[in-house]
Amino acid sequence: MSDRPRVAIVTGGSGGIGRAVAERLAADGMSVIVHYAGNVDRAEEVVAAVTAAGGTAVAAAADVAEPAEVETVFDLAQERFGGVDVVVNTAGIMVLSRLVDLDLDDFDRMHRVNVRGTFVVSRLAAQRLRSGGALINFSSSVRRRAPETYSAYSATKGAVEAMTLILAKEMRGRDVTVNTVAPGPTATALFLDGKDQAAIDDLAAMAPLERLGRPEDIAETVSFLAGPARWVNGQIIYTNGGLI
Repeated sequence: MSDRPRVAIVTGGSGGIGRAVAERLAADGMSVIVHYAGNVDRAEEVVAAVTAAGGTAVAAAADVAEPAEVETVFDLAQERFGGVDVVVNTAGIMVLSRLVDLDLDDFDRMHRVNVRGTFVVSRLAAQRLRSGGALINFSSSVRRRAPETYSAYSATKGAVEAMTLILAKEMRGRDVTVNTVAPGPTATALFLDGKDQAAIDDLAAMAPLERLGRPEDIAETVSFLAGPARWVNGQIIYTNGGLI
C-alpha cells in the first residue's frame, strides 16, 4: 500500500455501527466521508467528534440506491482528499415479520436499500478504489442463524454475501480486497429500542462471551479489513463473540 493518507467512505456513517466505524477509521489516520441519508444533524455530530479527536471528516448526503447521488459522494472524496481507498457499506434497514405477514412494500424498501444500495455503492467502489483498497460490505449473523421473523431481512443479506464473494474474484489484478462483516446482536440504540431488559439479557447470554457486541467491536473488525488485512479477501467475517 502507498504511504499516502488513506481515504474512507462510510455509508450510514451517522448510525450506531456506522458512527463507530467512521470514528475508528479516522483514529487510524484516514480521512473519512460520513455518508448519511436524511439526518444531517447526526452526521455533523460524527464529523464534530472526529474533528475534536484530531481527525479529518466531512459529511455527505445521498440515497445509496441512486447511482448519480452516490457518485457525488465519491466525487467529494476525490475533490477533497484525492481519491478513495476504503468503502464501508453500513447503510441498511430492517423490518421484522413472519414471511406470511410481511407487507411487500416493506420487503421492497429493504431490498432497495440493502441490496440495490449495496450493489450501487459496490459498483462505484469497483470502478474507483485505488490500488491497495478495500470494500467492506455488511451482512448479519442472522443470515446463518435463521431466526423466525428475519426471512426478508436475511434474504437481503444473503444477496450482499453473494455479491461480495463474486466481486472479490472480479477484482483480480486490482489489489483491492472485498469482504463482508456479519455482526451478531450489537448494542446500538436501534437494536435496543423496544426490547425489555429480559430480552436484552437473553440475547447477551447467547454468545460464549456472555454480552452483547458493542459498535466498537464491529469497528475493530472493519479497521483490520480496511488496513492490515491484505490477505483476507472474499470472506464473510462473523463478528459476534462466538454466536453460532
